[in-house]
Amino acid sequence: MPAVTADTLTLPRIAAPAPSDTDRPVRRITTGPRGHEGEGFPVVRAFAGVHPRDLDPFIHMDQMGEVEYEPGEPKGTNWHPHRGFETVTYMIDGLFQHQDSHGGGGIITDGATQWMTAGSGILHIETPPAELVESGGTFHGIQLWVNLPAAEKFTTPAYQNLEGGQTKLVTTPDGGALIRIVAGEVDGHAGPGSTRTPINFVHATVAPGAEASLPWNRDFNALVYVLSGKGTVGPAGHPIRQGQLAQLGPGDRITVAADSSQDSHRPAMEVLILGGRPIRETVAQYGPFVMNSKAELIQALEDYNAGKFGVIPPDALMPHVVR
Repeated sequence: MPAVTADTLTLPRIAAPAPSDTDRPVRRITTGPRGHEGEGFPVVRAFAGVHPRDLDPFIHMDQMGEVEYEPGEPKGTNWHPHRGFETVTYMIDGLFQHQDSHGGGGIITDGATQWMTAGSGILHIETPPAELVESGGTFHGIQLWVNLPAAEKFTTPAYQNLEGGQTKLVTTPDGGALIRIVAGEVDGHAGPGSTRTPINFVHATVAPGAEASLPWNRDFNALVYVLSGKGTVGPAGHPIRQGQLAQLGPGDRITVAADSSQDSHRPAMEVLILGGRPIRETVAQYGPFVMNSKAELIQALEDYNAGKFGVIPPDALMPHVVR
């Protein structure tokens, strides 16, 4: 799991907990079921079984892979629409290619992030490049959907390409955890992502036996998802493992600790730590449309059918079909 790596001895350190800080307690831990997306690539539905009010401002998250493809096996999605939110695709390992109807696109790999604001409506495709289809290889990433408030549902679509090298890297006081800040801010250290909805998006690698305690905006909710490995979360040390999501209560900090013994093929515990300021608006969702009412969903479908989300470009990427 390469993402972005660094020697923690050389990195800035976040502040240790103050005596007055409170650790966010665990409210609930859920286990994401496995399924398939797009043309058939495997995913873990990380938010399955969680009430939308406990996710706000997040809507949906898939852990894509981790899978080792044989030649000819890699799969992606076909062209499809979105409206009313932002998609965040974080590529931990492997290659993924994006193209959309508003000119955004490129290849993301090993710690890079594509941040697409669907806003008023967009068409896009995500697919492994031809060289990965031909060679096979590891594929592992995250796709997160971040809601937009009603006032920004019809904002102009936009695209951000955030290379892995732009990610802000910090560590814990003892250097036991590598903290990658993709978006938002942790202890005054800001990630490169520009967010319309205020959120934090953090990927942490916690060494066996080490602990990561991160200061957290009290106005944000807090979610911890385990990408791989095992450990504990919260002040009571609730056990948590790969594919599980912890929903945390209020407080000043988030604490995650890695078990001293990890699986032989997992050198450390890998977690995503997410939070955002709840929008607290009615959410109406139909597939790739996230709006505030049924009437807006109907309008989104009509606008899509009328071609108002843009057109697939002449040089469009297409899903790779093995013959």
